[in-house]
Amino acid sequence: MEWADEAVVLGVRRHGETSVIAEVMTRDHGRHLGLMRNGRSRAMQPVLQPGNLVAVSWRARLDEHLGTFTMEPVSYRAASLMTSATSLHAVQALAGLLRLLPERDPHPHLFEMMNIVLDHLGEPANAGELYVRFELAVLNDLGFGLDLTRCAATGTDEDLIYVSPKSGRAVCREAGQPYHDRMFELPEFLRAGSRRAADCHGLQAAFQLTQFFLDRHVYEPRGIEPGLAREAFARAVLEALAAQEKSLADQQ
Repeated sequence: MEWADEAVVLGVRRHGETSVIAEVMTRDHGRHLGLMRNGRSRAMQPVLQPGNLVAVSWRARLDEHLGTFTMEPVSYRAASLMTSATSLHAVQALAGLLRLLPERDPHPHLFEMMNIVLDHLGEPANAGELYVRFELAVLNDLGFGLDLTRCAATGTDEDLIYVSPKSGRAVCREAGQPYHDRMFELPEFLRAGSRRAADCHGLQAAFQLTQFFLDRHVYEPRGIEPGLAREAFARAVLEALAAQEKSLADQQ
């Protein structure tokens, strides 16, 4: 068995004296593990940093075997990611989300989305919005997608400002007003057809929204902790965006 693909390095763990077990997210073969011989060598250590884009080949005698990887660097993105704690938290949080999916289950759209998030981590608003959309995509692939396009009560696609915690569906202002204190806010940037960029308030509401449904449908039923990377990333993004908004307000 053999294949070649493009992949993002998610992490490695030591195996023996010179080798590692590498974990990657591939375009067409999903999240995949493989043995990297000499993975601890000086030549390979820079290649195997989380966040790097690589060309990977996998080979095994049988499909169910761990198999071995060979890799060539495509983009040494990790070098820039290491300069920011926000970026490092983001890589860990993205990897944690991908580990919720079955190994070797193809999700090419998540591979593309992950690369887009990693390429925009220097822009707080974009990074936060893209990350939230990635979480929504993961929820959808796990079978718990939110319907934010039509009102759960009336069927309208207008004036959607709430999300029902029970159904995970959008609710319009009129139908949701009597229950507003029990609803989640639907941030404007997540509303269908919106061209509004995410702001600090909207991102905070979005992080709360996705965290609730991840906890309810994924983490709690599996009895696992979500980890601290996501919380640290969200906090750093919100702080950076709040500082930007304050600076702009002071200039006006």
